[in-house]
Order: sequence, then C-alpha cells, then structure tokens
Amino acid sequence: MTVAAGLSRRSFLVASLAGGAVLTLDASIALAAPQAEMAADVLNAFVRINADNTVTIGAKNPEIGQGVKVMLPMLIAEEMDLAWDQVKIEQTDADEKRFGPQVAGGSTATPRNWLPMRQVGAAARQMLVAAAAKKWGVDPAGLSTANGAVLHAASGRSVTYASLAKDAASQPAPDLAKVALKDPARFSIIGKSKPGVDVPAIVRGQPLFGIDTRLTGMLHAAVVKCPAHGGTVASFDDAAVKAIPGVVAVLAVNSRLVPEGRQDTLLIVADSWWKASQAREKLAVKWDDAAVSGFSTAGYEAAAAKLIAAPAQVSLFKAGNADTAIAGAAKVVKADYDYPFLAHATLEPQNCTALFQDGKLEIWAPSQAPAGGRADTAKFCGLSPEDLTIHLTRIGGGFGRRLMNDYMVIAGQAAKALPGKPVKVLFDRTDDLRHDFYRPAGWHRFTAGLDETGALVALKDHFVTFGKDGKAIRAADLAPTEFPGPVLPNVDFGTSYLETNLATGWLRAPTSNAMAFVFQSFLDEVAEAAGLDLPELMRRTLGEPREVPGGRVPFHTGRARGVIDAVCRTAGWKGRKKGRGFGFYFSHLGYFAEVVDLSIADGVVRIDKVWVAGDVGSQIINPVNALHQVQGATIEGIGQALVNQKIEQENGAVTAGNFGDYSPIRIDAVPREIAVEWVKTDFAPTGLGEPALPPVIPAIANAIYSITGKRHRRLPLEML
Repeated sequence: MTVAAGLSRRSFLVASLAGGAVLTLDASIALAAPQAEMAADVLNAFVRINADNTVTIGAKNPEIGQGVKVMLPMLIAEEMDLAWDQVKIEQTDADEKRFGPQVAGGSTATPRNWLPMRQVGAAARQMLVAAAAKKWGVDPAGLSTANGAVLHAASGRSVTYASLAKDAASQPAPDLAKVALKDPARFSIIGKSKPGVDVPAIVRGQPLFGIDTRLTGMLHAAVVKCPAHGGTVASFDDAAVKAIPGVVAVLAVNSRLVPEGRQDTLLIVADSWWKASQAREKLAVKWDDAAVSGFSTAGYEAAAAKLIAAPAQVSLFKAGNADTAIAGAAKVVKADYDYPFLAHATLEPQNCTALFQDGKLEIWAPSQAPAGGRADTAKFCGLSPEDLTIHLTRIGGGFGRRLMNDYMVIAGQAAKALPGKPVKVLFDRTDDLRHDFYRPAGWHRFTAGLDETGALVALKDHFVTFGKDGKAIRAADLAPTEFPGPVLPNVDFGTSYLETNLATGWLRAPTSNAMAFVFQSFLDEVAEAAGLDLPELMRRTLGEPREVPGGRVPFHTGRARGVIDAVCRTAGWKGRKKGRGFGFYFSHLGYFAEVVDLSIADGVVRIDKVWVAGDVGSQIINPVNALHQVQGATIEGIGQALVNQKIEQENGAVTAGNFGDYSPIRIDAVPREIAVEWVKTDFAPTGLGEPALPPVIPAIANAIYSITGKRHRRLPLEML
C-alpha cells in the first residue's frame, strides 16, 4: 500500500534564480545555504548541492528515535545516485505546504514517503543529466550517473553535480509521476545499514532536544494544573509569588482541553525554571472541579462490571448469528479480560519554547504533529497559521504523547503575553505523568464456539470502554474488522461506554497494544479447548491466502500465515511447551508473529529470548535501524506486560507522581536476545515503529500460563 504524501510537482521543482550564488527550485526554500556554504546550490525543497560536491538533504519528519532523519534522506540519495559519504542531513522546519505531511505517528513515514522521496531524488537526477546532455550536446539516454557525477561512457567524460547544479535549474521540471526510478536490484544505499546521524552528538551530550533549547534572554515557565482533569481556574492569588525576586509574571492560559474562554493552566514565569517551579508552592488557587472530581479507578471497575453483564449498548460488527452458533457448539469457551490506563512516560518531559515579536510567533517544538500544533496555537493566540514559524527539535521520546501539542499551545500564549522575550515552558515529571493523554483502559467479555472438529465457528466480544454520546473517545475504540472477526462465519462485536474526565490519546501501537493481548490470549484458550496450539488454530482460521476486505486496509491471510510459519520455524516451535508462548498481530500495515521463552523464579518472570518474524513489504530500507525499532518495540511491550505500569485515579486526579509509582522497564528485565527475521513480500514497504510491539504481550501471557496453569487475564501480568 502507498499513502499519498501530498507533495505537488511544483513544491518539488519550481525553477527560479535566487540571488545568483544560490540556485533554488523553490523560491520559498527552507534549506537556504548557511554562511559556511554560500557557494551551495539549492536544487529543490529537499536538496542543496554544495561546492565540494557534497549534498545536503533535508529530513522533513520529526525525529523521535525512529530513525526517520536518516531513512528519508536515504530514499532521495539512492535515486540521485550519490555515495552515502557525500550526504549531509539537516532537519527542516515544519511547513507542510513545502514538504507535505510532517508527522511522526502511526508508522506512516515509510508508506507515505517511499515513492515521493524517491521521486524527488530521481527528478533531481534527471535535471542534472539533462544539464550535462545540453552542455556536451549529446543524447541524455547515453549518460549515466554515479557517486554524484554524470558520466558519458562514449567519450569518457564526467562532470560533478556541483558543476551542473546551476544549469540544471533551466531544465523543464519533470513530471514526478513519470520520472524513472531505479530497479531495486541496483540499490546501493537502500537496504544497507546507516547509523543515526545524531548519535555522535547524543553520546557527547550536545544539545539537540527541545529541552535543550537556549535563547538569549530566555524566561522559564512552570505549570500549575488542576489535579482533577478538566478542572478550570476559578480564582487565584499570586501576590506571594510575584513578591519573589526573579518572578516575571503569573499567567492563566487554556491548554485547549477546556472550552474557549476558560483557563485550565497557570504559568509561573521567572528568570530560571527552578525558581518558577519552587514558586508554585506559594500560589493560591481555587479550582472549578466539581464536575470532574468524582472519577476514580474503583468507580470505573464497579461501573464496568455492571455494564459488561448487560447487553451491549452499540453493535460494532455482526456476521451470521453468533448466539445460535454458540448455542449449538460442541464446545464453548468464555473469559473476561481487562487492561489499565497507561501513560506515555517519555524520558524528556513535555516542553516548548516560543518567542512573539512583531506580530509573529516563532516556536521551537519537540512535536510529532507540528501542523496540528500550528493550527491550535494560532487559534488560541489569535493569530493566522502563517504567522507561526515552527523549528522541529529532536524528541526525547514521543510514543504518541507529542501528537497532542498542548505544550505548544501553552507556550504560544505565554510568549504572546510577554512579547520580545523567549519563554520556555517545561513540565516536571509529576506534571507529565499526571497530565498526560492516556491509553484508555478497557474490559472484554469473550464467548467462543467450536464445532466437533475443533474449528472456531463463532465469536462474541462485549467491550466496555470509554465514550460519550454513543461513540468511543479518542483511542478507546475497537475496530469492527478486529481479527478473527472478518474470517469467521458468526461474529458479534458490541460495546458499552463509561464516562471519564481523563484526556486520552494514542500510545505506541494504539489500540493494538491492548487488543493483541486480549484477543490473542483468549484465542490461546480457544486453541487449548480445541486440542491445538495457537499457531495451528491461527493457520486453520486464516484459511487460504487471500485479501479480506474491510477496514482502512485489507487484511492478507497469506502474509499473516507467512510470519506465523517463519517464527515457528526459527524458534523451533513444536507445539505447546512449558515456558513458551506465541502471539500474532497485524498492526499499522505490518504483520508480526512472536515466540517468547521465559522462566519464573520466586514469582519473578524472566524473559529469556524472543523470536520475531515481520512482514513489512519488499524492502528493509535501513536494516540496522529496522532491527533496533523491532527490538525497542518488543522491549516496550514487555514493559507493558510485566512492569508496574497502570494509571490510577482518586477524586478525578491521577495518583502517580514519578517513576517510583509508574516504572519504565529496567535493563535487567530485558531479554538476552531478541532475534528478528524479515519475511519479504511483493508489497510496498511499510513502517516499523509500532507493529512489533503488540504480539509480545499475549506471547508472554500465554507462556506464563504454560508454566503456572493459571490464566492471567489482566495487565500488568502480576504474579500472585
């Protein structure tokens, strides 16, 4: 599948001459030549050819550790026929009108950009070849390229890209849909491991992240929020705070989580963040929180127990007649599963720096979705989106949290209230954990029917989740096409809704991180009742290789079977075995199957090894980074399965205050080995940030059952 990137031919290759020394194919170019490279030629919105025949390539998407800052330039460099040691990489600013979608989320960078980035490289190469052909008076068909040079084999001549760049601008802009792309058999960069461009600076502790932003005369803002989510400011007394030397202002702003005209965030702005943070103790605030202070974890549990025992409020998907099929089934399997709210717990807490002057707002933001932040910040600051300049900083962990941009909206309002002074807004760890956009909790009641042969013939799921007005809130939904629903003759998926005051959002492998656990764990129960192991039940249920329509993209049973067979082969799976568990999931266009080997000593689970097989299409663009993405996702899934990660509420407020209350996975809990195998198929490449995470959670749960004989149907998998 290819997702359109929204980049026009003109946005790549509009030819114009800018000031003689700098040649640009986009008059509003972002990659303007820096002072050290004033002899450079900007070839298009992504490419600057330097006088020494190195080429600076712009990386347009936010970098959150997923390696996109290297991967996207690799696509351009490949089609330009560059040697990798000629390539320099710069982070672009946020500007979707020039660069198309700039999002780090949903594992979309590869499917969105696989063709467009290659096309821009090929278009640049075509124009350089045309310039050389004109210079030599030869047919372009007789020319070739290699290592940043155009070659004419017949005459033995060659010329560097740097020598041709100015002449290339006079060539007609190619139609991007028609430029010739390389045969993958000729790839010299794609498919070869390239290290992260920022790694040396990170190791040396050089400033790259949003939290590192330092500007002359910068002020610092600490946040004060209502403990109960959704509470707003009724009144506040800031006299004691303003009496502290160095405190500049106390501001009331809207983080966009409450209606316009209300304020839910107070900012103490001072000449140091520590001073601003300490001053919070002296701020007297009255909150309007009566409508949101009644929510609690215990309340959700009690309400969910009542709802799940009643008929579902809303039907999500029905096929055949599940009730009739279950009533006539040879065997019936029933089980309840649930999972908690989760926080993102990014290592770098939320932050943003903004400067307002001359009616314009300049922002330095570690945002995963800067376009959304631009629109929201402009709205709450009373500005036009065009009045904002957004510099993308490297992000110290996102996992979906930085899609929400509340930190940008807050910083923009602070800067506008204090024109001419840069203001950095910084959450501390407690702020970050207690005012997140959480992965929603959920409860499932499953019923399955098996026929006399052990075939799964019916499945029901009553899903209790969070919603309002008959619809799920953000990230709390169940897809009607959830496997195995679309391949079964009798299915009934229904849902019922609870209310919550918590803001919810997408967490790495959103919804999939929960659904894989409940569905694959329950299917392991079904497989056991059928006298099978889970891989064999999956094979029989998948049936013949085919595309199953429905949902945003079709589900391919053959690709699912491919990764199941591959991981069973590499792990030496021979059926049920103590200490071993299996899980599969299709998530964010990727098919992944995983086998976990674990042991238990003194009630502590130790993951010994994880085998992973993944199908993300025909190409692994940057193998070393792909390996790291899969290993990192697997480790994060292990943390969600086994570590004390659950967000709880009392009186509308989140109780976790630091990593002692909500722990990230520790090094000693990481398996000795995570072995990864790629199953390459004839499909366009897709992303890797998320799809490897979900299967490891049910694989762990199923492995624990294999040792203890006890099903753990609630996350985290606490050993009792």
